[in-house]
Parts: sequence; structure tokens; C-alpha cells
Amino acid sequence: MQLPENFQKTTRNAVKRLPARGHYDQETIYQILDAGFICHVGFVIDQQPYVIPNAYGREGNTLYLHGAIGNRMLNQLAYGLPVCITVTHTDGLVLARSAFHHSFNYRSAVLFGTGRLVAEEKKEHALKVITEQILKGRWDEVRTPNPQELKVTKVLAVTIEDASAKIRTGGPKDDEEDYALPIWAGVVPLQTTIGQAIPDAALDPAMSLPPSVRKLTEPVNS
Repeated sequence: MQLPENFQKTTRNAVKRLPARGHYDQETIYQILDAGFICHVGFVIDQQPYVIPNAYGREGNTLYLHGAIGNRMLNQLAYGLPVCITVTHTDGLVLARSAFHHSFNYRSAVLFGTGRLVAEEKKEHALKVITEQILKGRWDEVRTPNPQELKVTKVLAVTIEDASAKIRTGGPKDDEEDYALPIWAGVVPLQTTIGQAIPDAALDPAMSLPPSVRKLTEPVNS
């Protein structure tokens, strides 16, 4: 499938507040998606809005979501309900001289589309995509889902129809007269850190870390 180099700017995905921070190219948006694995899914049922966190996996221009067979969100979205999905990474606290100009450095993506059920014969592949999004290489190290587990799992595919990214970088932007104030200003970087792997209490003590976990935690374990 040919992926779009740029998403068309539309009334629903256009960045209106500080539009210079908006990005519509596929590379930027996919990089933001690939850097995470938790999204927030927004939808409306009977005029009541909901926003639900969910794990996801990206394959091309499709996001896969999964849950239990009775999951209300997935059951509703399977009927083609419009959906808005967001992914955000917070990279720093931007501390200005005034309370008004405090901000964050961030990378965010907003996606629009409609959901469809993944066919039974394609469920396992979609679940692999989600698992690999969370921890690359893990799928090949574990027991894959059996028929009963697949039966009680619902998987949804959302094709990205419209999307945009918004990114802020750099330091604070104060009012000109505030630069003379004796107040500290700057950026405090924020990072997600990987901790030491904790083995399950029932695990054989002689068992070593699998490649996927070792690769993830290598700086910690070295």
C-alpha cells in the first residue's frame, strides 16, 4: 500500500492555535506514533463523549486496537463510528519568568478515521503488531494466542484518514519587559526511563533475560 507523503490539511485536522507548530507530513506523524504504544481514543455515543486509553500498534497507515470481546468502545467503533486518536510525548517543562508564559516542550499527533473489525484469520497478525509496538522482538519469545484466547479478543483497525502533528521545542518566550526580572527561567527536560527488569517470583532463577528485554534494559544492566 502506498503511504501518503503528506496528509491533506482539512477543517478537522488543521492546527489552528500556533499553526507554525503544525506538521502534516507522514514521516513526522509516524515517528511520533512509533515512539509510543499508548493512545487515547475519543468518540461519541448518544451525544456523550468518551476518551479511553488503549494500547495500539501501527502498520502502515493503520492503527490496531484490541480488547475483550465485550469491550464497549470496540463494539461501538466496529460500526464505523468516527474516531479521534491522540498520542502525546512530553519532552520538557518550559519555565518562564511569568506564570502566563509557562509551557511544555512536546510532540503530539492527532488522527481521524473510522474503525472496522479485523477478520478472525487476521487477528493474530494484528495482535503481533500491537505486541511488537510495545516491545520489539517479544512476540517470537512467547506462547502465541490459542483459539480460545483469540475468540474472546476483539481487534479493531483504524485507517488514518486525516492527521496532524504539533511540536514545541526551545526555551521560554517571555514578554520583553520581563527579561529584566530576577527570576530563573529555562527548560527542565523530561524523559521516560527504563528500570531494572524484575523477574516473576515463579521464574526459574537460572533463566536469563530474553533478547527483547535485554535490549530494552541494556543501559540499566551494563
